[in-house]
Amino acid sequence: MMLVTLGKTGDVPEGEARRFEVDGRLIAVVNMGDGEFRALGDLCSHAEAYLHEGEVDLDDRTIECPRHGSVFNLDTGDPESLPAIVPVPTYTLKIEDDEIKVEL
Repeated sequence: MMLVTLGKTGDVPEGEARRFEVDGRLIAVVNMGDGEFRALGDLCSHAEAYLHEGEVDLDDRTIECPRHGSVFNLDTGDPESLPAIVPVPTYTLKIEDDEIKVEL
């Protein structure tokens, strides 16, 4: 595994998601607040909409696909509602100083 820098923690406002691309992978990074971040594949497994454009629910730890409303767990990538039935990949992040780094 190697660590790849995606950006700065300030690039992702609390309660929101931003898309980063590395090695041809689209990754949505979500700022959970209190220095906690999550990362998952940015494409919905149902209709290939961009998850970073969807609504983040910090209390439920989910992100909603903006196209058809499937909700994905930010910790596991598992869909929690239809129409999606296939999980999206999740990635391990490391925060070093103010840099967001992903394990690939």
